[in-house]
Order: sequence, then C-alpha cells, then structure tokens
Amino acid sequence: MKINEKWLETAKEVEKELSEKGVFQRLEDIAFRNQMRVMDAFREFQVSESHFCPTTGYGYDDRGRDTLEEIFARVFETEDAIVRHNIISGTQALCIGLFGILRTGDTMFSVTGKPYDTLDEVIGLRGEGMGSLKDYGINYKEIAMSGGDIDIEAMKKQLLEDSSIKMVYIQRSKGYAVRPTLSSEQIGKAAQAAHEIRPDVYVFVDNCYGEFCDEHEPTYYGADIIVGSLIKNAGGGMAETGGYIAGTKKAIELISYRLTTPGIGKEAGASLGQTKLMYKGLFYAPHTVCQALKTGVFAAKLFEKLGYDIYPIAEEERHDIIQTITLGTKEGLLGFCAGIQAGSPVDSHVTPEAWDMPGYADAVVMAAGAFTSGASIELSADGPVKAPYTAYLQGGLTYESGKIGILLAAKIISEQE
Repeated sequence: MKINEKWLETAKEVEKELSEKGVFQRLEDIAFRNQMRVMDAFREFQVSESHFCPTTGYGYDDRGRDTLEEIFARVFETEDAIVRHNIISGTQALCIGLFGILRTGDTMFSVTGKPYDTLDEVIGLRGEGMGSLKDYGINYKEIAMSGGDIDIEAMKKQLLEDSSIKMVYIQRSKGYAVRPTLSSEQIGKAAQAAHEIRPDVYVFVDNCYGEFCDEHEPTYYGADIIVGSLIKNAGGGMAETGGYIAGTKKAIELISYRLTTPGIGKEAGASLGQTKLMYKGLFYAPHTVCQALKTGVFAAKLFEKLGYDIYPIAEEERHDIIQTITLGTKEGLLGFCAGIQAGSPVDSHVTPEAWDMPGYADAVVMAAGAFTSGASIELSADGPVKAPYTAYLQGGLTYESGKIGILLAAKIISEQE
C-alpha cells in the first residue's frame, strides 16, 4: 500500500483523539439501537429461508417481497413501504414518489433550497419535453434554508398563501452544497408545523445517505414519505440494486400506482431472486452505516490536522454519511479522488477523470472502486470540478479499508505540495 510509518503514526494519533472524545462510541451506540430494531422486525415477521425464494412473471403472492416491505415499514416506524430491486436509483425512487403524489395544478414546494442536480430534469428546471413535472403542469417553488435549518416561518407563510402546495419537499442531505445535514428530529419539527397549517399536505423526504445515522428516521417524527436507494445506506453494502419508498398507507398506495399501474399497485412485481440480498442488506445496514460514519470521522480529523477546510468537524453529530473536504485546487480534488480509488478493492489501478456525467450541470470526478457499480455505501468520493474544489466523501464497508483509502488520499495530496 506504500503507506509509510509516518502516516501510520498519524493515524494512531487521530484514532486516539477520537476515542478519548467518545466519538466512535457515540456512533456505535446508535448502530446498536438501530440493529435491535432491525432484528426485532426480523423476528416479528418470522423470516425464514422460504422468504428468499424467487418469483417470475407477474410475481403475484410473492411472500418474500411482501414481508420485506412490511419489515422496512416496521424498521422505519411507519405504515407501509415499497422495496423493489427494479428501482434503478435513488433518483428514480424520488421520481416515482413525486409523480405518484402530484397532479396537474399542484405545487411541489422545496424548503431546503434547490434539490440535488439529478432532479433538475425531473422537476423541469433544465431540459424541455422530457416528461418532467413541469411538462405535466405541476408547479415548483423553493425557499432557502436559514441558519442551517428549515425556515419554518417562511414555510408556514407560503402554505397559508398558496393553496396549490400539495407537497413539502425536504432534502435531508447536503448534495453538492456545504450546509448542515438535517437530523430526523429537525425534519419532524418542520413536518409538524406544516401539518398544523395544512393537514392535507404531504411532507416528502429525500432520505438518501441518512438512513441509520440517527436512532429514528424522519417518518418516526411525522414525515409522510421517505425515499432512498438500496445501494446507499439501506442496502448495507449487500443489495446490488434497488430502492425503497416508505410512508403512510395512503401515500404508498398512491405511489404504488405510479410504480406499476393504477389498480395493480404493489400487488405485483417478480423478485427474480434478488430478495435475499435485500434482506441481508437491511440486516447489515446499521453496522455498515456505522463503519461509513467512522471512516468519515477519521477523514475529517486527519484532513483537519493537515490544514484543510472540512465539514462537518469530526466531533459534530452526524446525520448522513457524507464528509466534505475542500481541497482548493483542481489538482487537489483529482489527487484526493485518485487516492480513494487506489485504496479501493475493485479497479484500484484506475485513475478517475472528470467527465460530463448525465444529470449534472458541471463536469464531475468520481472515485468508486466498488463491488456494486455506483454503490455510495462503499468507499467513494466525488465532486464538481469547479472552485472551491470540494470532495464529497462517503461510504466505507469496513472502517479498516476506509482508513486505508483516506491515508492514500492524504499521501498523494501531500506529494503534490
């Protein structure tokens, strides 16, 4: 690995400081409580080998699929869920949810600023004639956050003034921005405030990167719908594809008609042998997310010592797995990603380069030597190639392998200086 003793000693210093401050212990405590809830759900629904049997064709009466969705609903402390291997990404899961709830003349109201870049075409902020929400006569408006939190007073004002608002949209994680990730409790306060004024409005949360970082998910505190990808946190590094949507019975029923067809909803959909990996992924998820969080904390403390701007700081409570490190130069960003790639178990010999990736407004560099293509829960780093050249680090199936990747990234950047 060509990591010399100097870097290994620095790593020991970082870990000693984090341990003394109880940072790792706090993350492990959250993982333990989440793991108990997952295992309670597995026992309650009496998971057995028969739940892993594949179905084909229409997939009617797929016991494994139906039970898995009940387990997701129970773990996320809500009424119902959709969990399917044929949802290709978090973006598609969000799209299904948006089109399932919104109708012509309705307004999607984002209270966390502009959503992540890949939703631009879904909403209709970029591109024309693609079948966006805008093309179907669905309106969009947004307000900025205030002081790193949802501006509840501004949200309430809009809800009182605009009766067309059908959905309050919340993006939990930061996307390509440097702002605090919202906790489940913060989202719950906004949901409660929205429902007090408009009980009929749907509070819809992009939960990507946030699952199992808190003891409870936003649905526990009153959000109507949460959405995420199975190749991020909720799949635990085991699911090879898929996404989930969890929420109230009414919301999931409406969304299920967009998933398949009106009248069929979630009653069909063959599992094709993917169910076992999704069960296994949910079982692993609390532990795997903890490994990713520990990797992010280690990176934050190490690069803080090296003099870089990082966010959040290592000691701060975390509500997603993303760690930002501002490198300041294009060479620094590319070097950091090259180090993460070199520390990956797959494609470690590859050097990542920037490219115009579909769905993004700027050229993006991505490092991801993953067993599952695009799996952000595995060690990865990416960022738009523009000032201030910030890397967005996430994942780490094991803390040990994540630490190796971070040390290699630090080594490469130090050699550039």
